[in-house]
Amino acid sequence: MKALINHILPAMVLIVLLLNMTACQNDSHIVNESSEADSLDISAENMVNSVSSVGNVERTLELADSLVDQNRLKPIKADFYKSYAYYRRGDIEKMTEYLENLIKTYENSDEDPIIYTRAAIVLTDQYMTQNQYEEALRVALPTIARFGQDPTIPSDRKGRLLTIIGACQEKLNRPDEAKKSFEQAYRYFEKYMKEDDLNYFDFSSCIISVQNIFNIYTTEETLKEQKKWVERCHSLLAWYRNQPEAEPNFVDKTDGQIALKRAEILIKQGKKEGAAKAYDQFLKTDYSKTYDARLNSIDYLTCAGRYTEAADILQDFDHMAEEWGMEPNLDVIIDFLYPKFNINYMAGRKDSALAIAVKIASLIDSAVVKQKADAAAELATIYETQEKEAKIAQQHEELSHQRTVGFIIAIIAITVFFLVIDIYRRRSAKRLAEVRSAQERIENELNIARDIQMSMVPSTFPDYKGLDMYASMSPAKEVGGDLYGYVINGSLLYFTVGDVSGKGVPASLFMAQVTRLFRTMANQGMEPAAICTRMNRELSGEDNVNGMFVTMFIGMLDMQTGHLLFCNAGHNPPVIGGGEHGGDFLEMIPNAPIGLWPELKYEGEEIDTIKGRPLFIYTDGLNEAENSRQEQFGDDYMLDLLRQTHFASAQQVVETIADAISRHRDGTEPNDDLTMMCICMN
Repeated sequence: MKALINHILPAMVLIVLLLNMTACQNDSHIVNESSEADSLDISAENMVNSVSSVGNVERTLELADSLVDQNRLKPIKADFYKSYAYYRRGDIEKMTEYLENLIKTYENSDEDPIIYTRAAIVLTDQYMTQNQYEEALRVALPTIARFGQDPTIPSDRKGRLLTIIGACQEKLNRPDEAKKSFEQAYRYFEKYMKEDDLNYFDFSSCIISVQNIFNIYTTEETLKEQKKWVERCHSLLAWYRNQPEAEPNFVDKTDGQIALKRAEILIKQGKKEGAAKAYDQFLKTDYSKTYDARLNSIDYLTCAGRYTEAADILQDFDHMAEEWGMEPNLDVIIDFLYPKFNINYMAGRKDSALAIAVKIASLIDSAVVKQKADAAAELATIYETQEKEAKIAQQHEELSHQRTVGFIIAIIAITVFFLVIDIYRRRSAKRLAEVRSAQERIENELNIARDIQMSMVPSTFPDYKGLDMYASMSPAKEVGGDLYGYVINGSLLYFTVGDVSGKGVPASLFMAQVTRLFRTMANQGMEPAAICTRMNRELSGEDNVNGMFVTMFIGMLDMQTGHLLFCNAGHNPPVIGGGEHGGDFLEMIPNAPIGLWPELKYEGEEIDTIKGRPLFIYTDGLNEAENSRQEQFGDDYMLDLLRQTHFASAQQVVETIADAISRHRDGTEPNDDLTMMCICMN
């Protein structure tokens, strides 16, 4: 049920966004007493704020411009009030545009840092709600670097900016950086409690920021972090509740959220009695009676085996799904309807579970059709010429096999659901045997998915005089995000090794798209740097909502002369030479990974010839391979091994390294996908 809870969590970010926007009126008391000319006209601010707060955009624009012309309102504040008016009217796109312009206009100015940082917080909060983590960091990091030591900026704002930075870093799989940002944010929140001009309205948003931190940590591996931040949130709330300005409804709601989070942590630690007490504390709050709170409690109820209570809550889910505007796609089926089915099944409500399974089966067809339509739309964006429809048709047969990886998930879901329906209809003594059969079929489907992915990478290599090439790929899970491939275009050999961010099914789908683009562009005769630039533009657009990226090494080898053109897009440096040929890391230009920023232009490099110098390319599943003591294989050991290995063939080099990694792991499960490629010319 974590998917249900994660659907609700962005609302907390929106609450902080609302607090940040409405709090602009709390800054109106700030006056520069050192100069009468720099003083703010408070009546003018109140006037434009009143119009802005009701969402009257046209009147706000006219009034703000007029007050600026009269020197009664600073331009930076006028721009902020304009963005606020668009926010109140619900035009988030226009609000974001105004805030972006404000940041760009005043980024090199010392004018009104209070409003500048407020605008930065609002803008980065908005990017967070849209999962645009790189965009949020683009605004937040320079702002905290610029104003982190500015004594005129309240500590709560510095803390909130650092909270956003940490959340983005965690989402982008940079946990160590995230922890440092969160710790620094909390120190600012504690400092804010001691400041003379503390505003309790702003302090409540500090508490919400700490709540967002413990809600970011959701896995059982992060229970320690969850507990720490829950207690810190409780500490801030305990201080706040004792203040005369404390808002009772906010205190009640936060009390309920903290108690519920404690219950989830304790039940996952196996402390059932403590978890039950914490849940009882949650039920004593008025907040627990809201539907959002009841929906958030499902994770605890499921872990505690209280399936009947969880099923009761989900009775109203279909109605809520309509209000949320959810379309019947595969994500909704897997993330929402299947958990509802599972809870009803575990609660013993077999008729309800059967009805949900039937509904899922009825939605599968339209969901798959929609996914195919989306996939076709993605393919169409690759081509920008007048002949794009003809080119799509020509490429369709080649790409359809690769797209099967995406549709295999739907096949798995269909198989499972129809098996469940069959179980309910039979209601016979064969129930246990059929459940086991369903599990075996799931494993078989995953094996099929693995076979499909492995079929997308070559198993045979060029038979060209003087060329010796071999590669292998070993996913850490059933499917993974590593890739390799080659294309022969005349006397040119295009080859690549890549590593998609993340693992499992999402990475494998992204890997399929990357592989397709590489083959298409290599067949068009583009150079490696141009391929990287074009792929980056295609993969880092608005469709990349999950912020996935791929590191790649792409080479173009003249098989007659040994001349090599290459481009490295954030990938591990290959080793050139080895054995009797020596061996060192190849020095390269540090291009960024593909898929992060669409406007990048990649730089390529060249080597006159690699004849007699083996080229060994790999992913970080090699040097970061760990044993049971979490000791990594390491760059130095890999380099020493390559230098000491007598070069007999490319296959022998790859298999020698693979054997060394297996011995290093000593039975430990692989922690990442592993891909290796070796090329040598005589």
